[in-house]
Amino acid sequence: MTQHLERGVWGVVPTPFAGSALDVDADSLAQLAEHYEAVGAVGLTLLGVFGEAASLGIAEKALVLETAAEVTSLPIVAGVTALGTRPAIDEVLAAQAALGGRLAAVMVQANTASPGVLAAHLEGIHRATGAAIVLQDYPAASGVSVPAAAIADVVRRCPFIAAVKAEAPPTALNIARLSGAAVPVFGGLGGQGLLDELAAGAAGAMTGFSVPEALVAAVRAAERGGPEAARAVFAPFLPLVNFEQQPRIALALRKELFRRRGLIADASVRPPAAPFPAELAGVLAGELAAALGELGRLMATVSTAGTASTEGR
Repeated sequence: MTQHLERGVWGVVPTPFAGSALDVDADSLAQLAEHYEAVGAVGLTLLGVFGEAASLGIAEKALVLETAAEVTSLPIVAGVTALGTRPAIDEVLAAQAALGGRLAAVMVQANTASPGVLAAHLEGIHRATGAAIVLQDYPAASGVSVPAAAIADVVRRCPFIAAVKAEAPPTALNIARLSGAAVPVFGGLGGQGLLDELAAGAAGAMTGFSVPEALVAAVRAAERGGPEAARAVFAPFLPLVNFEQQPRIALALRKELFRRRGLIADASVRPPAAPFPAELAGVLAGELAAALGELGRLMATVSTAGTASTEGR
């Protein structure tokens, strides 16, 4: 049986670029990957939609995977852009060549609403590569809407599925409907529905957010104290989550926030992604300052609680 993904936060990592040619910035990528590990992510997800994988060449994809593997000890999920079986197999083989045993799974998008056809697609990929698969239900990228019942059927048919990433709104409802599945289900979409998803039974988050520390703290709080504990931690960060998720510019906003945090050197995106709009610079600065203030208070609370626990022993 395939090993399921660990519960917690799987950081979805953007691909930093630099220079007039927008080359992959391996140094910034390494710094960002190290940050995710330092703040408690249980794994990394690379070459997803947020990683602009569709704009990367074969050698660039290998560079992204190899860079993250060199600087962290975290398991890695590699995204697969192709919706067809044969090109998806080629992408998986390339990821395996780059990562070897560090590849925990590949993330494959649901490409049809038919459980039988989708299961055959995934079986073809697994048969050719032996890779564990994270089934991603993300109609905004794939253009395909798949009912939760169909996803659950595919999971039953495919024992090599290591997790489901549920990003079809309403996410909390779909996660609740998948709660009986034999695999962990993760939310995404930048953390917009994280609190409701955790209450509905999500195993954690597999998403990008410019303050991943808050994602980690919320998921850990849910494990310890349930939905209300998670809400107390994460609710102050929801305005920034909402700001980041603006249509068309979400990627550029999040990259600019990472840049302002000093985690990447340049916030450039590759076309067709829209660049950061300078008119929002002031708004962004205010949102980031508020979020980092909340983060400081959260970290102080965690530190104080840890000290009190130590003194009580």
